[in-house]
Amino acid sequence: MTTATAPDAARLRALEARVAELEAERATLTALVDARGEELAVAARMLRARAATMTGVVDAITRQSVVGTDLDGVVRVWNPGAERLLGVPRAAVVRRRRITDFHDPAELGGRGLDALVRTAAECGSDVRDWTYVAADGTRRTVSVAVTPRSDGSGPGGGQDGWTFVGTDMTEVRAAERLKDQFVALVSHELRTPLSSVLGYLELVLDDPDLGAGTRRHLGTVQCNAARLERLVGDLLFTAQVEAGRFALTPGEVDLAALLRAAGESAQVTADGAGVTLAVTAPASGPVVPGDALRLGQAVDNLVSNAVKFTPRGGRVELGLGTADGRAGSPAGGEVSIEVRDTGVGIPGAERAGLGTRFTRATTAVRAGVPGVGLGLSITHAIAAAHGGRLELASTEGRGTTATLVLPR
Repeated sequence: MTTATAPDAARLRALEARVAELEAERATLTALVDARGEELAVAARMLRARAATMTGVVDAITRQSVVGTDLDGVVRVWNPGAERLLGVPRAAVVRRRRITDFHDPAELGGRGLDALVRTAAECGSDVRDWTYVAADGTRRTVSVAVTPRSDGSGPGGGQDGWTFVGTDMTEVRAAERLKDQFVALVSHELRTPLSSVLGYLELVLDDPDLGAGTRRHLGTVQCNAARLERLVGDLLFTAQVEAGRFALTPGEVDLAALLRAAGESAQVTADGAGVTLAVTAPASGPVVPGDALRLGQAVDNLVSNAVKFTPRGGRVELGLGTADGRAGSPAGGEVSIEVRDTGVGIPGAERAGLGTRFTRATTAVRAGVPGVGLGLSITHAIAAAHGGRLELASTEGRGTTATLVLPR
Protein backbone atom coordinates (compact mmCIF):
# COMPACT_ATOMS: atom_id res chain seq x y z
CA MET A 1 0.00 0.00 0.00
CA THR A 2 1.33 3.35 -1.10
CA THR A 3 1.33 6.10 1.50
CA ALA A 4 0.62 9.67 0.27
CA THR A 5 3.50 12.00 0.55
CA ALA A 6 3.21 15.15 2.63
CA PRO A 7 2.88 17.48 -0.41
CA ASP A 8 0.09 15.32 -1.87
CA ALA A 9 -1.78 15.41 1.42
CA ALA A 10 -1.51 19.19 1.54
CA ARG A 11 -2.90 19.52 -2.00
CA LEU A 12 -5.75 17.20 -1.15
CA ARG A 13 -6.64 19.22 1.92
CA ALA A 14 -6.53 22.42 -0.19
CA LEU A 15 -8.84 20.87 -2.80
CA GLU A 16 -11.23 19.72 -0.11
CA ALA A 17 -11.27 23.24 1.36
CA ARG A 18 -11.91 24.72 -2.08
CA VAL A 19 -14.75 22.29 -2.69
CA ALA A 20 -16.27 23.27 0.63
CA GLU A 21 -16.04 26.95 -0.34
CA LEU A 22 -17.71 26.27 -3.70
CA GLU A 23 -20.44 24.28 -1.99
CA ALA A 24 -21.05 27.21 0.35
CA GLU A 25 -21.15 29.67 -2.60
CA ARG A 26 -23.52 27.35 -4.46
CA ALA A 27 -25.81 27.22 -1.45
CA THR A 28 -25.73 31.00 -1.18
CA LEU A 29 -26.46 31.44 -4.91
CA THR A 30 -29.27 28.88 -4.72
CA ALA A 31 -30.81 30.82 -1.85
CA LEU A 32 -30.50 34.08 -3.83
CA VAL A 33 -32.04 32.50 -6.94
CA ASP A 34 -34.91 31.14 -4.87
CA ALA A 35 -35.44 34.56 -3.29
CA ARG A 36 -35.30 36.34 -6.65
CA GLY A 37 -37.61 33.73 -8.13
CA GLU A 38 -40.14 34.40 -5.38
CA GLU A 39 -39.83 38.15 -5.94
CA LEU A 40 -40.35 37.70 -9.69
CA ALA A 41 -43.36 35.50 -9.04
CA VAL A 42 -44.85 38.16 -6.75
CA ALA A 43 -44.13 40.88 -9.36
CA ALA A 44 -45.69 38.76 -12.08
CA ARG A 45 -48.80 38.23 -9.96
CA MET A 46 -49.01 41.97 -9.29
CA LEU A 47 -48.63 42.77 -13.00
CA ARG A 48 -51.32 40.24 -13.90
CA ALA A 49 -53.60 41.70 -11.24
CA ARG A 50 -52.91 45.25 -12.49
CA ALA A 51 -53.56 44.20 -16.08
CA ALA A 52 -56.77 42.49 -15.02
CA THR A 53 -57.83 45.63 -13.14
CA MET A 54 -57.12 47.86 -16.15
CA THR A 55 -58.96 45.47 -18.44
CA GLY A 56 -61.88 45.48 -16.03
CA VAL A 57 -61.93 49.27 -15.95
CA VAL A 58 -61.79 49.54 -19.75
CA ASP A 59 -64.47 46.89 -20.14
CA ALA A 60 -66.67 48.71 -17.62
CA ILE A 61 -66.71 51.78 -19.88
CA THR A 62 -69.76 51.27 -22.06
CA ARG A 63 -70.69 54.85 -22.97
CA GLN A 64 -67.35 55.61 -24.64
CA SER A 65 -65.41 53.57 -27.12
CA VAL A 66 -61.87 52.77 -25.99
CA VAL A 67 -59.60 51.47 -28.74
CA GLY A 68 -55.92 50.71 -28.26
CA THR A 69 -53.66 50.09 -31.24
CA ASP A 70 -50.05 49.33 -31.95
CA LEU A 71 -47.83 51.83 -33.74
CA ASP A 72 -49.22 50.71 -37.10
CA GLY A 73 -52.84 51.22 -36.06
CA VAL A 74 -53.68 47.52 -35.65
CA VAL A 75 -56.30 47.14 -32.92
CA ARG A 76 -55.11 45.51 -29.68
CA VAL A 77 -57.79 46.81 -27.27
CA TRP A 78 -61.51 46.96 -28.11
CA ASN A 79 -63.89 47.64 -25.24
CA PRO A 80 -67.66 47.04 -25.02
CA GLY A 81 -68.26 50.71 -25.78
CA ALA A 82 -66.52 50.26 -29.13
CA GLU A 83 -68.58 47.14 -29.78
CA ARG A 84 -71.79 49.05 -29.07
CA LEU A 85 -70.81 52.11 -31.11
CA LEU A 86 -69.48 50.30 -34.19
CA GLY A 87 -71.39 47.04 -34.06
CA VAL A 88 -68.36 44.74 -34.33
CA PRO A 89 -67.45 42.16 -31.63
CA ARG A 90 -64.00 42.19 -30.08
CA ALA A 91 -62.97 38.82 -31.51
CA ALA A 92 -63.53 40.09 -35.05
CA VAL A 93 -61.36 43.18 -34.56
CA VAL A 94 -58.40 42.59 -32.22
CA ARG A 95 -55.26 41.85 -34.28
CA ARG A 96 -57.44 41.67 -37.40
CA ARG A 97 -58.50 45.24 -38.17
CA ARG A 98 -56.99 48.73 -38.10
CA ILE A 99 -58.49 51.80 -36.46
CA THR A 100 -58.60 53.52 -39.86
CA ASP A 101 -61.03 50.84 -41.09
CA PHE A 102 -63.75 52.52 -39.04
CA HIS A 103 -63.12 56.11 -40.19
CA ASP A 104 -64.62 58.01 -43.10
CA PRO A 105 -61.86 57.71 -45.75
CA ALA A 106 -62.61 61.20 -47.07
CA GLU A 107 -61.68 62.73 -43.68
CA LEU A 108 -58.36 60.88 -43.62
CA GLY A 109 -57.43 62.47 -46.94
CA GLY A 110 -55.32 59.54 -48.03
CA ARG A 111 -52.95 59.96 -45.05
CA GLY A 112 -54.23 56.96 -43.11
CA LEU A 113 -53.19 56.67 -39.47
CA ASP A 114 -51.02 59.79 -39.71
CA ALA A 115 -54.15 61.94 -40.11
CA LEU A 116 -55.41 60.68 -36.75
CA VAL A 117 -52.24 60.78 -34.67
CA ARG A 118 -49.99 63.53 -36.04
CA THR A 119 -51.20 66.24 -33.62
CA ALA A 120 -51.10 63.82 -30.67
CA ALA A 121 -47.55 62.84 -31.63
CA GLU A 122 -46.47 66.49 -31.67
CA CYS A 123 -48.46 67.81 -28.69
CA GLY A 124 -49.01 64.74 -26.52
CA SER A 125 -52.77 64.59 -27.09
CA ASP A 126 -55.50 65.68 -29.48
CA VAL A 127 -59.28 65.97 -29.26
CA ARG A 128 -61.49 66.59 -32.28
CA ASP A 129 -64.58 65.34 -34.08
CA TRP A 130 -64.25 62.46 -36.55
CA THR A 131 -66.82 60.45 -38.49
CA TYR A 132 -66.97 56.77 -37.49
CA VAL A 133 -68.59 54.32 -39.90
CA ALA A 134 -70.30 51.36 -38.17
CA ALA A 135 -70.61 47.82 -39.51
CA ASP A 136 -74.11 48.57 -40.88
CA GLY A 137 -72.90 51.72 -42.65
CA THR A 138 -74.27 54.12 -40.02
CA ARG A 139 -72.17 57.28 -39.76
CA ARG A 140 -71.62 58.70 -36.29
CA THR A 141 -70.00 62.00 -35.28
CA VAL A 142 -67.56 61.09 -32.52
CA SER A 143 -65.35 63.33 -30.39
CA VAL A 144 -62.09 61.36 -30.25
CA ALA A 145 -59.30 61.93 -27.72
CA VAL A 146 -55.99 60.51 -29.01
CA THR A 147 -52.98 59.89 -26.76
CA PRO A 148 -49.77 57.86 -27.11
CA ARG A 149 -49.98 54.46 -25.38
CA SER A 150 -47.10 52.76 -23.58
CA ASP A 151 -46.99 49.68 -21.39
CA GLY A 152 -43.22 49.26 -21.57
CA SER A 153 -43.34 46.64 -24.31
CA GLY A 154 -42.41 49.01 -27.11
CA PRO A 155 -38.94 49.42 -28.58
CA GLY A 156 -36.57 50.40 -25.80
CA GLY A 157 -39.48 50.45 -23.36
CA GLY A 158 -40.99 53.51 -25.10
CA GLN A 159 -44.27 54.14 -26.89
CA ASP A 160 -45.93 51.03 -28.25
CA GLY A 161 -49.16 52.38 -29.72
CA TRP A 162 -52.12 54.76 -29.50
CA THR A 163 -55.27 55.06 -27.44
CA PHE A 164 -58.47 56.42 -28.99
CA VAL A 165 -61.30 57.33 -26.59
CA GLY A 166 -64.46 58.27 -28.47
CA THR A 167 -67.67 59.91 -27.27
CA ASP A 168 -70.68 59.74 -29.58
CA MET A 169 -71.69 63.34 -30.31
CA THR A 170 -74.08 62.66 -33.21
CA GLU A 171 -77.24 63.78 -31.43
CA VAL A 172 -75.47 66.69 -29.71
CA ARG A 173 -74.06 68.05 -32.97
CA ALA A 174 -77.40 67.58 -34.72
CA ALA A 175 -79.14 69.51 -31.93
CA GLU A 176 -76.56 72.29 -32.20
CA ARG A 177 -77.16 72.56 -35.95
CA LEU A 178 -80.91 72.67 -35.45
CA LYS A 179 -80.52 75.34 -32.78
CA ASP A 180 -78.34 77.44 -35.06
CA GLN A 181 -80.79 77.04 -37.94
CA PHE A 182 -83.66 78.00 -35.64
CA VAL A 183 -81.83 81.06 -34.34
CA ALA A 184 -80.99 82.19 -37.86
CA LEU A 185 -84.52 81.61 -39.13
CA VAL A 186 -86.22 83.37 -36.22
CA SER A 187 -83.73 86.24 -36.39
CA HIS A 188 -84.41 86.80 -40.09
CA GLU A 189 -88.16 86.60 -39.54
CA LEU A 190 -87.95 89.15 -36.72
CA ARG A 191 -85.65 91.58 -38.51
CA THR A 192 -88.05 92.29 -41.39
CA PRO A 193 -91.06 93.42 -39.30
CA LEU A 194 -88.75 95.26 -36.88
CA SER A 195 -87.30 97.32 -39.71
CA SER A 196 -90.82 98.22 -40.76
CA VAL A 197 -91.84 99.17 -37.20
CA LEU A 198 -88.77 101.38 -36.73
CA GLY A 199 -89.27 103.01 -40.12
CA TYR A 200 -92.87 103.96 -39.42
CA LEU A 201 -91.96 105.14 -35.92
CA GLU A 202 -89.48 107.58 -37.41
CA LEU A 203 -92.16 108.90 -39.77
CA VAL A 204 -94.66 109.36 -36.94
CA LEU A 205 -92.10 111.03 -34.66
CA ASP A 206 -91.28 113.51 -37.43
CA ASP A 207 -94.85 114.85 -37.24
CA PRO A 208 -94.59 118.38 -35.71
CA ASP A 209 -98.19 118.21 -34.45
CA LEU A 210 -97.47 115.17 -32.27
CA GLY A 211 -98.31 115.80 -28.60
CA ALA A 212 -95.56 115.71 -25.97
CA GLY A 213 -97.09 112.75 -24.12
CA THR A 214 -97.58 110.72 -27.28
CA ARG A 215 -94.07 111.57 -28.44
CA ARG A 216 -92.68 110.35 -25.12
CA HIS A 217 -94.59 107.08 -25.34
CA LEU A 218 -93.56 106.50 -28.94
CA GLY A 219 -89.96 107.28 -27.98
CA THR A 220 -90.12 104.46 -25.44
CA VAL A 221 -91.50 102.14 -28.13
CA GLN A 222 -88.70 103.20 -30.47
CA CYS A 223 -86.05 102.62 -27.81
CA ASN A 224 -87.28 99.09 -27.06
CA ALA A 225 -87.71 98.26 -30.75
CA ALA A 226 -84.11 99.36 -31.35
CA ARG A 227 -83.00 97.22 -28.42
CA LEU A 228 -84.83 94.24 -29.90
CA GLU A 229 -83.22 94.91 -33.28
CA ARG A 230 -79.78 94.85 -31.66
CA LEU A 231 -80.60 91.53 -30.01
CA VAL A 232 -81.73 90.08 -33.33
CA GLY A 233 -78.50 91.33 -34.90
CA ASP A 234 -76.48 89.64 -32.15
CA LEU A 235 -78.34 86.37 -32.68
CA LEU A 236 -77.68 86.51 -36.41
CA PHE A 237 -74.02 87.27 -35.80
CA THR A 238 -73.56 84.31 -33.44
CA ALA A 239 -75.26 82.06 -35.98
CA GLN A 240 -72.82 83.28 -38.66
CA VAL A 241 -69.85 82.63 -36.37
CA GLU A 242 -71.02 79.10 -35.56
CA ALA A 243 -71.62 78.39 -39.26
CA GLY A 244 -68.17 79.67 -40.23
CA ARG A 245 -69.61 82.48 -42.35
CA PHE A 246 -68.11 85.31 -40.32
CA ALA A 247 -66.31 87.61 -42.78
CA LEU A 248 -64.36 90.83 -42.14
CA THR A 249 -64.14 93.98 -44.23
CA PRO A 250 -60.42 94.82 -44.01
CA GLY A 251 -59.17 98.33 -43.52
CA GLU A 252 -57.24 100.50 -41.09
CA VAL A 253 -58.76 101.30 -37.72
CA ASP A 254 -57.73 104.22 -35.48
CA LEU A 255 -58.17 102.77 -31.99
CA ALA A 256 -58.14 106.17 -30.30
CA ALA A 257 -61.05 107.34 -32.47
CA LEU A 258 -62.80 104.03 -31.89
CA LEU A 259 -62.44 104.44 -28.14
CA ARG A 260 -63.79 107.99 -28.14
CA ALA A 261 -66.76 106.95 -30.28
CA ALA A 262 -67.58 104.12 -27.87
CA GLY A 263 -67.42 106.55 -24.95
CA GLU A 264 -69.73 109.03 -26.68
CA SER A 265 -72.24 106.27 -27.51
CA ALA A 266 -72.34 105.04 -23.91
CA GLN A 267 -72.34 108.47 -22.24
CA VAL A 268 -76.11 108.93 -22.17
CA THR A 269 -76.64 105.47 -20.69
CA ALA A 270 -73.90 106.06 -18.12
CA ASP A 271 -75.40 109.41 -17.10
CA GLY A 272 -78.81 107.80 -16.69
CA ALA A 273 -77.32 105.04 -14.54
CA GLY A 274 -75.36 107.46 -12.36
CA VAL A 275 -72.01 105.99 -13.50
CA THR A 276 -68.96 108.15 -14.22
CA LEU A 277 -67.52 107.38 -17.66
CA ALA A 278 -63.93 108.50 -18.34
CA VAL A 279 -62.09 108.12 -21.66
CA THR A 280 -58.30 108.50 -21.91
CA ALA A 281 -56.99 108.42 -25.46
CA PRO A 282 -54.43 110.31 -27.58
CA ALA A 283 -55.51 112.62 -30.40
CA SER A 284 -54.85 109.89 -32.98
CA GLY A 285 -53.53 106.37 -33.32
CA PRO A 286 -52.48 103.71 -32.90
CA VAL A 287 -53.79 102.27 -36.16
CA VAL A 288 -54.36 98.54 -36.58
CA PRO A 289 -55.54 96.47 -39.55
CA GLY A 290 -59.11 95.28 -39.17
CA ASP A 291 -62.81 95.76 -39.67
CA ALA A 292 -63.81 99.09 -38.09
CA LEU A 293 -67.48 98.09 -37.80
CA ARG A 294 -66.76 94.80 -36.03
CA LEU A 295 -64.08 96.23 -33.74
CA GLY A 296 -66.43 99.06 -32.85
CA GLN A 297 -69.09 96.46 -32.04
CA ALA A 298 -66.64 94.62 -29.78
CA VAL A 299 -65.66 97.77 -27.87
CA ASP A 300 -69.29 98.89 -27.59
CA ASN A 301 -70.11 95.50 -26.05
CA LEU A 302 -67.35 95.86 -23.46
CA VAL A 303 -68.33 99.43 -22.53
CA SER A 304 -72.03 98.56 -22.41
CA ASN A 305 -71.32 95.63 -20.09
CA ALA A 306 -69.11 97.75 -17.85
CA VAL A 307 -71.79 100.45 -17.46
CA LYS A 308 -74.55 97.90 -17.01
CA PHE A 309 -72.74 95.95 -14.29
CA THR A 310 -71.54 99.02 -12.34
CA PRO A 311 -73.85 100.27 -9.57
CA ARG A 312 -74.85 103.91 -9.28
CA GLY A 313 -71.95 106.02 -8.08
CA GLY A 314 -69.39 103.71 -9.68
CA ARG A 315 -66.84 104.45 -12.38
CA VAL A 316 -65.94 103.09 -15.83
CA GLU A 317 -62.61 103.95 -17.46
CA LEU A 318 -61.66 103.48 -21.11
CA GLY A 319 -58.05 103.61 -22.24
CA LEU A 320 -55.36 102.33 -24.55
CA GLY A 321 -52.45 100.26 -23.35
CA THR A 322 -49.81 97.78 -24.32
CA ALA A 323 -50.62 94.10 -24.11
CA ASP A 324 -48.85 93.83 -20.76
CA GLY A 325 -51.16 96.40 -19.23
CA ARG A 326 -48.95 99.51 -19.17
CA ALA A 327 -51.05 102.57 -19.78
CA GLY A 328 -50.33 105.21 -22.39
CA SER A 329 -49.82 105.32 -26.12
CA PRO A 330 -48.81 101.75 -26.98
CA ALA A 331 -46.04 100.63 -29.29
CA GLY A 332 -44.67 97.34 -30.48
CA GLY A 333 -46.30 94.19 -31.79
CA GLU A 334 -49.58 94.37 -29.85
CA VAL A 335 -51.92 97.08 -28.60
CA SER A 336 -54.90 96.87 -26.34
CA ILE A 337 -58.14 98.60 -25.46
CA GLU A 338 -58.89 98.42 -21.75
CA VAL A 339 -62.28 98.87 -20.13
CA ARG A 340 -62.15 99.01 -16.32
CA ASP A 341 -65.15 99.21 -14.03
CA THR A 342 -65.97 99.14 -10.33
CA GLY A 343 -68.94 96.84 -10.80
CA VAL A 344 -70.18 93.54 -9.39
CA GLY A 345 -67.23 91.55 -10.77
CA ILE A 346 -67.05 87.96 -11.96
CA PRO A 347 -66.49 84.87 -9.77
CA GLY A 348 -63.12 83.33 -10.61
CA ALA A 349 -64.55 79.89 -11.38
CA GLU A 350 -66.93 81.38 -13.96
CA ARG A 351 -64.52 83.63 -15.84
CA ALA A 352 -63.35 81.06 -18.41
CA GLY A 353 -66.89 80.10 -19.41
CA LEU A 354 -68.14 83.59 -20.18
CA GLY A 355 -66.96 83.32 -23.78
CA THR A 356 -69.74 80.80 -24.40
CA ARG A 357 -72.93 82.26 -25.80
CA PHE A 358 -75.98 82.51 -23.52
CA THR A 359 -73.71 82.22 -20.47
CA ARG A 360 -73.96 84.84 -17.72
CA ALA A 361 -72.11 85.36 -14.44
CA THR A 362 -74.05 84.56 -11.27
CA THR A 363 -73.18 88.01 -9.94
CA ALA A 364 -75.03 89.58 -12.89
CA VAL A 365 -78.05 87.36 -12.30
CA ARG A 366 -78.13 88.13 -8.57
CA ALA A 367 -77.85 91.86 -9.27
CA GLY A 368 -80.82 91.64 -11.64
CA VAL A 369 -78.82 93.02 -14.58
CA PRO A 370 -80.73 92.35 -17.82
CA GLY A 371 -79.06 90.45 -20.67
CA VAL A 372 -78.95 87.17 -22.56
CA GLY A 373 -75.22 86.40 -22.46
CA LEU A 374 -74.17 87.16 -26.04
CA GLY A 375 -71.94 90.22 -25.72
CA LEU A 376 -68.74 88.55 -24.53
CA SER A 377 -69.08 85.59 -26.90
CA ILE A 378 -69.42 88.03 -29.82
CA THR A 379 -66.43 90.04 -28.61
CA HIS A 380 -64.36 86.86 -28.25
CA ALA A 381 -65.23 85.90 -31.84
CA ILE A 382 -64.34 89.35 -33.20
CA ALA A 383 -61.03 89.38 -31.32
CA ALA A 384 -60.11 85.91 -32.58
CA ALA A 385 -61.02 86.85 -36.17
CA HIS A 386 -58.53 89.73 -35.95
CA GLY A 387 -55.78 87.48 -34.58
CA GLY A 388 -56.23 88.96 -31.12
CA ARG A 389 -57.76 87.91 -27.84
CA LEU A 390 -60.01 89.07 -25.03
CA GLU A 391 -58.63 88.94 -21.49
CA LEU A 392 -60.71 89.31 -18.34
CA ALA A 393 -59.34 90.19 -14.90
CA SER A 394 -61.89 90.52 -12.14
CA THR A 395 -62.48 90.49 -8.40
CA GLU A 396 -66.00 89.68 -7.27
CA GLY A 397 -67.61 92.75 -5.76
CA ARG A 398 -64.76 95.08 -6.77
CA GLY A 399 -64.88 95.29 -10.54
CA THR A 400 -63.60 93.95 -13.83
CA THR A 401 -60.96 94.88 -16.40
CA ALA A 402 -61.65 93.69 -19.94
CA THR A 403 -58.68 93.95 -22.30
CA LEU A 404 -59.08 93.60 -26.06
CA VAL A 405 -55.59 92.76 -27.40
CA LEU A 406 -54.93 93.25 -31.11
CA PRO A 407 -51.87 92.78 -33.34
CA ARG A 408 -50.49 95.92 -35.04
